[in-house]
Amino acid sequence: MRRPRRARGLARGIQRITASSLGPYQSAVIRIGFSATYLLFLLRELPHRHEMYGPDAPWRWDMAEQLISNNQAFTTLMWTDSTVWFEIVYALALIAAALLLVGWHTRAMSVLFMVGVLSLQNRSIFMGDGGDNVLHLMAIYLVLTRCGQVWSLDARRAARRARAALTADGGADGVVDGSVDTDKGGRSPRGDVAGPLLWMAYGAVLVWATGTDHLGGTVWLPVLFWILWTGHGVWWAVNRYAPHSEPRTLLDVIANLAHNATLVVIMAEVCLIYSTAGWYKIQGSRWQDGTALYFPLQLHYFTPWPALSDLLASSGVMVMVLTYATVIVQVAFPFTLFNRRVKNVLLVVMIGEHAGIALLLGLPFFSMAMIAADAVFLPTVFLVWLGGRAALGREMLSRGRGKVPPPRDGAEDREAPEHSGSGGHTLVG
Repeated sequence: MRRPRRARGLARGIQRITASSLGPYQSAVIRIGFSATYLLFLLRELPHRHEMYGPDAPWRWDMAEQLISNNQAFTTLMWTDSTVWFEIVYALALIAAALLLVGWHTRAMSVLFMVGVLSLQNRSIFMGDGGDNVLHLMAIYLVLTRCGQVWSLDARRAARRARAALTADGGADGVVDGSVDTDKGGRSPRGDVAGPLLWMAYGAVLVWATGTDHLGGTVWLPVLFWILWTGHGVWWAVNRYAPHSEPRTLLDVIANLAHNATLVVIMAEVCLIYSTAGWYKIQGSRWQDGTALYFPLQLHYFTPWPALSDLLASSGVMVMVLTYATVIVQVAFPFTLFNRRVKNVLLVVMIGEHAGIALLLGLPFFSMAMIAADAVFLPTVFLVWLGGRAALGREMLSRGRGKVPPPRDGAEDREAPEHSGSGGHTLVG
């Protein structure tokens, strides 16, 4: 009797990770959080872009070229030292971050966003802080996720087309995944030309960059680019001409597996960040005696609010409590993932800690990046509630302006996806 039960449990587990993309709300928050972080960063540094990454940077173009020839990093800014090319790359990075934030053609924008992040960061690697390392990795991970399933323009467009199809003949299916839209005949809409045009533009640039050896010295990045470009083309063709075929089902399974595996990698990445930070802190004498927090509060370039920093530093008890609490939370967090209540409590504490870092130490983008990474562990029920409050506020604002809000339906503002099982919780949600 035990073997059939185990077999059924294993079959249900395989069905779950292949038939659906887990954590749609968590992946959407990660997409929104990191794209908003980088967009605000680029906007803040817009007046200083030439000194940071451009022709006036202290890390000159020839110095960057020499370093990249050794570490084989990828950056489009090393294709030429033209100022016009730098302005184009910076503008495309801004546009990609903004469009990924709102979820317009999320698959294409996630690739362009990754290119923008890698290009700017690898051009001047000494600019930024620890949050840039997290952003660097998450930009790569995002291209493998289906992060536009909810809270995106793609999801809204798919929901409207599905509703129109159902109204027309009552039998067409709409897929709300941020990229796959269906029309009355079950195929991708003929009027949507932005996707094919982006695909052709990417293909032209990719062919040129591969032929001229401008994709860096690593093997994995060119392979990733070509797999993404080919996969997007195959996805569009199959969804356009054979939307209900076995190849279409197979592509869905592959996309779900890639998405779910990437979420696991993101969770592992967050756990590694906190565990290594916590264990390294334990080895420091200042963290052991409870005075570590006092010293950054005395650094002028880390005190945007000197009066507030002095007030906190004047309380020895508060400094000691916060110092020890930081170490305890970081070390304990990976061990609490299987206890939902404790995990959620520590999440609140860590988010509050990052908010305090942004306020007291003047590191807003580092804090935003870490909070966005922490979002992978947020409960689905909370995110659904938060999305409902945001939708309600939008409707109230529309009514206040005299506009009639569009009708809400189950596809556009759907509830959290139902999970099979006995009602237990998962790491994602």
